[in-house]
Amino acid sequence: MEIRVQQQPFAFGAEAEAFVARQAGMGAVVTFSGIVRDVAAGLEVMEIEHYPGMTENALSEIGREAQRRWQLGDVLIIHRYGPMRPEEMIMMVATSAPHRKDAFAAADFLMDYLKSRAPFWKKEKTRAGTGWVAAREEDEQALERWTSG
Repeated sequence: MEIRVQQQPFAFGAEAEAFVARQAGMGAVVTFSGIVRDVAAGLEVMEIEHYPGMTENALSEIGREAQRRWQLGDVLIIHRYGPMRPEEMIMMVATSAPHRKDAFAAADFLMDYLKSRAPFWKKEKTRAGTGWVAAREEDEQALERWTSG
């Protein structure tokens, strides 16, 4: 498992290729990348803040939880912090497994966790001003499917 919280951009293709190259014996690799989008049609900068140490520990724990729930070969989580402009990559998740269902489920689980529970705080600077991004109800509902039942 590899967890990276970094300010600098990353090359998705190179990261995905390197991840796949390490997956001997696996039958499936799933990747996902989150991109800054200009929902309000006026976003200038999104600033992501976090607490070093705490963030890495939280991401490692959720990666270990994914490994407990599904038969995985490996997990990669890259998440950026600092200022980012629209169309820049914020994060990447990659999972590998002997079978596709486990790789897809684990990646989906990790994404739901990252959206709603990972200790990152987002502030948007738009033409109209600056403000913190509030939690969204649909992100909370998505996470519930992993905790209910």
